[in-house]
Amino acid sequence: MRILLGTSDHDLETLIRSTLERFKYDMVSVDNGFDVFQQAISSKFQLLILDFHLLRMAAPEVLRRLQALQNFQAPPVLCLTSSEGQRKILDQGHFKKTEIISKPFPIREFVEKVRRSLHEETRVVCLGGGTGLFTLLSGLKTLPGVRLTSVVSMSDDGGSTGRLRHMFGVLPPGDIRRSLVALSAAPDLVNELMQFRFERGGELAGHTLGNLLLTALCEMRGGMTPAVQALGEILDIQGEVIPVTENLNTLYAELENGETLKGESAIDLFESADPSIRIRKLWQEPEAAAHPEALEALWNAKYIIMGPGDLFTSVVSNLIVRGIAESIAASPARKIYICNVMTEPGETNQFQVSDHVAEILKYLGKDCLDAVLCSSTHFSEAALALYSKRKQAPVSQKDMAALQGLTRAKIYWEDIASEEELVRHDALKLAAALKKILEAGVRGG
Repeated sequence: MRILLGTSDHDLETLIRSTLERFKYDMVSVDNGFDVFQQAISSKFQLLILDFHLLRMAAPEVLRRLQALQNFQAPPVLCLTSSEGQRKILDQGHFKKTEIISKPFPIREFVEKVRRSLHEETRVVCLGGGTGLFTLLSGLKTLPGVRLTSVVSMSDDGGSTGRLRHMFGVLPPGDIRRSLVALSAAPDLVNELMQFRFERGGELAGHTLGNLLLTALCEMRGGMTPAVQALGEILDIQGEVIPVTENLNTLYAELENGETLKGESAIDLFESADPSIRIRKLWQEPEAAAHPEALEALWNAKYIIMGPGDLFTSVVSNLIVRGIAESIAASPARKIYICNVMTEPGETNQFQVSDHVAEILKYLGKDCLDAVLCSSTHFSEAALALYSKRKQAPVSQKDMAALQGLTRAKIYWEDIASEEELVRHDALKLAAALKKILEAGVRGG
């Protein structure tokens, strides 16, 4: 495979050559943008690696000219930036098949992005939180040719996560930990250790070891993003895990009766005496801005999957982060929403599929969904009776015309859940159903 490297930095060229030489790639180096452009259109390359600043022609201008050419199939591009301003210029350009990596870069991350760009895997971004996201990732990683990126909600404030957030001022580690374990290729014992929860030991009681490790790495590396990268290397994750924002925030919900709920845990536990009262609006204080790498992943994805998980606290909590909904709507990716299996008292009491979809579209700002995946699994009478006592029922749809009038998306009803101790999505069933949708190309109806 041939790689074209454009940089006027001799030391950077030497580093990249020495890093990639073990893979036997055929590399051509040029030191200015004009030669990059000429080489790219006259020779066949499988990847362009561009330093943002090139002599005579900057990288964004090279990309604009290449993409403006008629009948030219531009190869994937890996662009190296050295400032947030440079990254923003590339993000605003929405250059197709372009990934960004900041200098100085971890060697593992650089090699990972090079190999991903060269091997044409199907890029799937999963957006959510909690056990739903863990289940989704655990299933999808069994599919060949799929490259997963987990964009994780950062509003959790309960349990071990909430205590660490309060004590250390770190972003909530719990959902990040789950995604790392879901994508891990480490031995089972290592993953079990990551999920191990202390049941005694005073202040340790209730904490998971993985949460403590992420908190320690935040202290050592100076933030959640480098902490996730470091732990990802230890766990040998097959994919990427990105916090949706690097801004610490509190989730708020306004109910239809005017009451305000503060904090994700309060919203999760909300249960009104009047079951018809719903959440009117969700927001964060202070307003959170999207992680640049999350925006980049959404733009470069072939598929974006939202859910499964608690509608407001796991899915919508991502969509209200500044830049996320807009990027999903603008992305050329196919968009899939996975509806919950069961209603949740308070949060989605008496919701049908159409109610879930209406909320997703409300926060996305437009109907850009291509598919909605719903559960058709049949549960035992004993399970239904147990959930009924908790004021929960399977999410269904009585009026299909109402749902189809709400969205252009194709509606899929599949056996994607299982009944063990709890009724929940089944990782392998979910992966099998999504495989069919991905292979069909998800054409909206």
